[in-house]
Amino acid sequence: MSDQTQQSDRTEQVQQAEAADHDPRPYTVVVGVSATSKSPTALVWGAAQAAQNNGRLVAVRSWRPSTPPATTSGGVGTRVTDKPSTERSEQAALEADVAAVLGDDHGAEIRAVRGGKRKVLLAAAEDADLLVVDAPRTFTGTPLFAQRIVYAASCPVVVMPPRVSQEPPTVIERAGRAVGRAAVRSAGLAGRPGYRPPMARD
Repeated sequence: MSDQTQQSDRTEQVQQAEAADHDPRPYTVVVGVSATSKSPTALVWGAAQAAQNNGRLVAVRSWRPSTPPATTSGGVGTRVTDKPSTERSEQAALEADVAAVLGDDHGAEIRAVRGGKRKVLLAAAEDADLLVVDAPRTFTGTPLFAQRIVYAASCPVVVMPPRVSQEPPTVIERAGRAVGRAAVRSAGLAGRPGYRPPMARD
């Protein structure tokens, strides 16, 4: 490699570094906030990551209009939605959830956006440097939600596993645990009439 080529490469690297230093767009961390768990771990982790990089935090939640109740004839009633009122309500709920985790002076940008969860998060993270989401526990929702986000996102994605995300157990999980406890209790009492297991102590 000639000296001229090496000098050209060094000049290009310096120009790229200077451009990065003068990038007007701040380092941005987008956090998807669950309406169920409030995503406290994701919010705290995302806020720390943004602060470490002198960037900004954007808290995002998707929402959809509620489904109207069925009519007496068995059909579905006409959906009547006061969109501005619902938007304000969803925005206020998200603001309250973020403040409850990070404090009133969190400084995060709050976005409650109407639409599907996946599309809303991907759109919000389009120009972001990092996306943080919870891995849903539910088995009845969109399959492999976190995996689909990872493959479709335009930025790195951090996924909080259920063990640390504080996402509450689903009905299926709670039922499974109850059945398991009942099975263990039955096995312990089998062939032992009059036996009572010790009472659990807090």
